[in-house]
Amino acid sequence: MLIALAPAPARTRLRAPYVVAGVAFAGYAAWSLQRLRTFDASGFDLGIFEQAVRSYAHGHWPMSDLLGPGAPTLGDHFHPILALLAPFYLLWPSPGTLLLAQAFLLALSAVPVTRCASQVLGARRGAVVGAGYALSWGLLSAVNFDFHEICFAVPMLAFTAEHLLRERWRAAVWCALPLVLVKEDLPLTLAAVGLVLVLNRQRRLGWAVVGFGVATSALLFLVVLPALNPSGAYAHNGGFNPFGGSIVKVSMLLALVTPTAFAALRSPLLLLAVPTLLWRLVSANDRYWGMGYHYSAVLMPIVFIAGVAGARGSRLGRLLPAFALVAGLGSVGLQAAHLTDGLWTPSQRAGIDAVLARIPDGATVLASNRLAPRLTSRCTVLFFDGESPSRPEWVVVAKPETSWPTTLESKAYAAAELERTGYVRVDGTDSVVLLHRA
Repeated sequence: MLIALAPAPARTRLRAPYVVAGVAFAGYAAWSLQRLRTFDASGFDLGIFEQAVRSYAHGHWPMSDLLGPGAPTLGDHFHPILALLAPFYLLWPSPGTLLLAQAFLLALSAVPVTRCASQVLGARRGAVVGAGYALSWGLLSAVNFDFHEICFAVPMLAFTAEHLLRERWRAAVWCALPLVLVKEDLPLTLAAVGLVLVLNRQRRLGWAVVGFGVATSALLFLVVLPALNPSGAYAHNGGFNPFGGSIVKVSMLLALVTPTAFAALRSPLLLLAVPTLLWRLVSANDRYWGMGYHYSAVLMPIVFIAGVAGARGSRLGRLLPAFALVAGLGSVGLQAAHLTDGLWTPSQRAGIDAVLARIPDGATVLASNRLAPRLTSRCTVLFFDGESPSRPEWVVVAKPETSWPTTLESKAYAAAELERTGYVRVDGTDSVVLLHRA
């Protein structure tokens, strides 16, 4: 059973949650835009999502040429909620629009987390927990890796968990329902919300939510995604390996609950994290097992609000703020190591921008990973992977660039091959080469 919260006193209704969220937004936005400025952002994945949002903004079916010429993005992952960004993209057609939207959505989730913590632990301790949440490794890892659709799910889950804690059952369901539009695995998290309702004797509503979540997930995986994918199958069937990477998996699970002084383990709200953890831990894709990328962002609000619920009435309430803040400061140190000046110096970056400016608006360009986000707002951009058979009018290749999924050798060979088969080098620096089809 959950422990319901009493009505919020006046002192927790207001300032601390919004101050924490405002500072978080400023930090996330500055961090993200710095990565874009220094070419740390990439075509995989920021460029892909920008192409999808750009399609929506111009009234087209969402597609990404970086995934393949004319590739439908809804066949890769089911995220129609991205259409909400289209009006903002029309106002500012830039990858920065997506990054600022993500910063806002992640920061917004700090409001319910801080509000719950303030009500259970007191205003000051609650603000510390909120700060620890804003600095949590799952959120910072997401900020540090481009843009992803899951940024919409993070505040949805935060408000859902808050409503569950306050026994606002229908409000919790309404906050969780849009998860089905964010990503194909999240309807199972909606089903977990229904299970929490069942455990709290809301059986009719709970079982209805469980059934809807499971049925929607099955529909997306078995029907919708295969129908929208050109291959006729779900693109991310990577196989199963539930017993691989045990040390990595256990380390991730410990890192998940440690910021709450393990209090999250005492709350049934932690059930909301089970579907995401389950598919990640049984997958054969080792990227899902650890603490990197964006995969843990959706878990952070669940764990922190579960920790607040579990700490109520116990000594853990005194430990939780310190654990949350120390863990958050540790995550800042770890992630800040990735916030560099990029692969190139400021003068090299200026030279790259000058070369890219020679490519006319509306052109079709074969571009390497780090250069793609500089072009996706005004050109049709294909991915230069060293193997693409595409021969557009323009090709721009960064050097050196060691980021996945290209290699220096394959790119150097492919660029030389293009020059031998009809392309002319029209500009370049020690960091970039621009080729034009003769």
